[in-house]
Amino acid sequence: MGLMARSPSTDTVTSSGRASDGSPVDPQDPRMRAWRAFLHAHAAVMRELEAQLVAERGMTLAEYDALVQLASAPGARLRMSDLASRVLLSRSGVTRLVDRLETEGLVQRESCGSDARGSFAALTPAGVRCLREAMPVHLRGIGQVFMDVIGDDDAAVVERAMSAVAEASGRPIPGHTPRPRRSDRAVPSDG
Repeated sequence: MGLMARSPSTDTVTSSGRASDGSPVDPQDPRMRAWRAFLHAHAAVMRELEAQLVAERGMTLAEYDALVQLASAPGARLRMSDLASRVLLSRSGVTRLVDRLETEGLVQRESCGSDARGSFAALTPAGVRCLREAMPVHLRGIGQVFMDVIGDDDAAVVERAMSAVAEASGRPIPGHTPRPRRSDRAVPSDG
């Protein structure tokens, strides 16, 4: 992952690590410490959640995520390209993932009547059962490695910050209504 951040003096940064005005991004900027903390925390949390799912259910986090995405979709099915977008995998990556899930009987492919080249991944009854059995493991893990670690005030800050990052990246959190930032809130007048 690149070190994309905003320079204290500007609002945008190019992929070269320079601000839009050409000045270098300051590695001592406090937001860079936040970036590094995010990377470390994300890696640690994902490793732990994956380890718990593998140990207790023999399932990877990507497999779990795919089943969750399918279960929450209308008709418990998604076009392969939509599933790839939701689980943040390439099309070839989601194809391999669905191949594994199909071999295990958790997902089945269905042809797309309107597009001969397209196909759907659909959750099977066995996939629903597997998801129901894995969900308590995953939710317990989230509680242990995330929710129990941060307080309510910090949770609101993390939610607001990560929502802003997702929205700015063009991938807003589905179904999430961004909370107004402090600078966006109306300031009460004296009169």
